[in-house]
Amino acid sequence: MRIVLSLLFNLAFFGLIAAQSTAYVIHFGPTAGLQKWDNASGREPLFQYHAALSMEGINNEDSRGSFYMQLGYHVKGSATRYRFFNINSGAPGGTFTERFKFNNFSFSLGAKQRFKESNSGRVRYFYFGGLRGDYTFSTNIDNLGGGSSTCNPGFYPLMGGVQRWMAGFSAGGGIEFDLSELVGGQIQLSINPDVTPQYRQNAIPNVIDICNQGAIYNIPERRIRNTTVELSVGLRLLKKVIVVD
Repeated sequence: MRIVLSLLFNLAFFGLIAAQSTAYVIHFGPTAGLQKWDNASGREPLFQYHAALSMEGINNEDSRGSFYMQLGYHVKGSATRYRFFNINSGAPGGTFTERFKFNNFSFSLGAKQRFKESNSGRVRYFYFGGLRGDYTFSTNIDNLGGGSSTCNPGFYPLMGGVQRWMAGFSAGGGIEFDLSELVGGQIQLSINPDVTPQYRQNAIPNVIDICNQGAIYNIPERRIRNTTVELSVGLRLLKKVIVVD
């Protein structure tokens, strides 16, 4: 992974240096956070948000391909939604959502391929892919308070198992459009799975059951991995360099 990241960084860095112009993209939007706990399904999406700033190298003669670097803020995680019903009528009685949130800074490197959508060239669609490194700077799991399982804290992740550094990749596509020569916009949809876990905890045996005197239980091994689906709306600002002989 380190070799691939180093190679991609060098390609992106020298690609940006060699490019004639640079596009700066400020984008943000909603995020659907998904998590897999111990390779089991059943977790519900966490709906949050993200924001990012990226830099792309642009060739004035042929802008179809470029390298990019991106720094962003992303809220990842999953949710548990409790639904209550009236035991007499069976009618819904309300819901309660418990959110497992991990606030991450993300740095990614990748490549982008564009295709013209119109004869004027003012509208283009694109796809992209790249590698990503994340750092978790905060989480709310230490403030959840055990919810409805106060006698079994093993149901909840523990702070000691949170992994601060992660690696993954991003892929997606979208559309760019020009508002003027130097200002434009873009809309993109991406999927961002993590390869390394957000949470890793070994099995913990012989935990005292605080609600049943004299009883003990075991907390099983746990692995949690993130995937996010992000819809982004962005503003593109082009810094164009014109070479004059």
